[in-house]
Amino acid sequence: QVQLVESGGGLVQAGGSLRLSCAASGSRFGIKRMAWYHQAPGKPRELVASITSGGSTNYADSVKGRFTISRDNAKNTVYLQMSSLKPEDTAVYYCHARDRDISGVVEYDYWGQGTRVTVSS
Repeated sequence: QVQLVESGGGLVQAGGSLRLSCAASGSRFGIKRMAWYHQAPGKPRELVASITSGGSTNYADSVKGRFTISRDNAKNTVYLQMSSLKPEDTAVYYCHARDRDISGVVEYDYWGQGTRVTVSS
């Protein structure tokens, strides 16, 4: 069972920056992929950015050039550096981890509790 603990959300003015952190614990065979999703009120949860254990990244078009995802494999921690924030970035941000079994074939999905980001105009 993987536990995810998020931190770093808060209130920021448009154009400002925030860094989110998500520390994972409990993985036995290594987390394959970690990601950040966000969910605005009345909208579905959407992928913001992801990073594999090998360092490959993927970003939503809406955050390319503004957000950077990074990962410290030794600490099993993923970060989301958010810059040039816009009011439309306001949402609850959730950390996601895709864990694996010893074969690497079976996967397990885990979610953090969410951290709120509010960007004022």
